[in-house]
Amino acid sequence: MGFSTTHLIIFLVIIIVIFGTKKLRNIGSDLGGAVKGFKDGMKDGSDKTTDAPAAPAAPAQQVATNATAAKETIDVEAKTKA
Repeated sequence: MGFSTTHLIIFLVIIIVIFGTKKLRNIGSDLGGAVKGFKDGMKDGSDKTTDAPAAPAAPAQQVATNATAAKETIDVEAKTKA
């Protein structure tokens, strides 16, 4: 009680009638793009583990601690409480 070729052809014709060829083409291209993106992501992930560690990131910008910077700061909470 398996599917024969004629069953599959009838099934495909019904699907084409319901969805239309344009929608099926869009679904196919979207699915193909997703598979390609997944493969590229897997390829990138495996390359990163085998490569040497990347150069360290630039140090974070330090907060100015001089007196002029302290004078320029505004305490927002103090303004809203008053």
